[in-house]
Amino acid sequence: MVAKYTSEQVAKHSTEKDCWVTFRGKVYNLTEFIMDHPGGEDVILEYAGKDITAIMADPLSHEHSKSAYAMMDEFLIGELEAMQNVSTTDDDMPFLPDNATITDDFHPKETDTAKDFAKHHFLDLDKPLLEQMWKANFTKEFYLEQVHIPRHRKEPATLMPFAFLEVFTLTPWYVIPMLWLPIAAVFFFKSVMQFQAQFTEGGWAASSALAYSSTLACYVFGVAFWTFLEYLFHRFLFHMDNYLPRYQVCYMLHFLLHGIHHFLPMDRYRLVMPPVLFAILSFPMLLLAHAVLPTAWANGVIAGSYSMYVVYDTMHYAMHHTRLPEYIRKQKRYHLEHHYKNYELGFGVTSPIWDFVFGTQLLTV
Repeated sequence: MVAKYTSEQVAKHSTEKDCWVTFRGKVYNLTEFIMDHPGGEDVILEYAGKDITAIMADPLSHEHSKSAYAMMDEFLIGELEAMQNVSTTDDDMPFLPDNATITDDFHPKETDTAKDFAKHHFLDLDKPLLEQMWKANFTKEFYLEQVHIPRHRKEPATLMPFAFLEVFTLTPWYVIPMLWLPIAAVFFFKSVMQFQAQFTEGGWAASSALAYSSTLACYVFGVAFWTFLEYLFHRFLFHMDNYLPRYQVCYMLHFLLHGIHHFLPMDRYRLVMPPVLFAILSFPMLLLAHAVLPTAWANGVIAGSYSMYVVYDTMHYAMHHTRLPEYIRKQKRYHLEHHYKNYELGFGVTSPIWDFVFGTQLLTV
């Protein structure tokens, strides 16, 4: 059984000969490590009995490698007592403890932008972000660490340096169903007409009913297939962190594609995919569908996939900003844990099924 400790108990272990700390909801005994710490023993003793989540992510103090985080497991002795009804996050505690529960009324605290920039020297939220990304000279490790620390503003951050370009970066959620559902309907009825023409030529009776049934079967397959595409895109394209080339322009593209969403996860105008971006990403999928399937089948599958994409994006928006029915409420907690606990797990948004298939599931409390 895992040992449980309160913050008060941890605070009593604050000397060189008895040094405990907490990190993301877990308790570590660093007494034997003090003299071996590369940054010196004073850094650890300054935080003895305290939480080190923020200082571990502070490049000005001592930038830590992934191996340093992995090494901490050697000193793990237990967990903090469970924190229930977590509804806010502190500027100095951007990640929730593993044993914290995300409630349906989750509302993160607004970030003090001046304090945040002075502390991390990453991006100034009061200035256009894209221009800063273009001119920056970050290391890959620093960029990936910082972009996955959530910040929050009531109003959308400015991305572009020119106002006439900024409007193209802001996408209200209702644009998605208004644009893509009619397109999905066109593909659906094209499929019906193509199936009907085939059945009529073949002398099939009741060709209209057969055509609708055939298209519906393709449509259902497209809906299911979208959940797989969603997982693939999210895990291997949006989170291609380990394979990101070490060039500033690559960091900027990563930021535009998905990094900005992890940096500002509650920005309501950057929660759904801009239509141009989705058109670019979906075009190869359209070509693939028509390459491997007969035309009528392909159009039915595309109709289902586009419809499920609308569900995905509008559901994603609702997870961040709306009270939800029970199933989606569970998915909301699952998805927010991807943002606020472990961004390297939990890639399914509409369903966790592919996370379980491929072993990337978040073990929610």
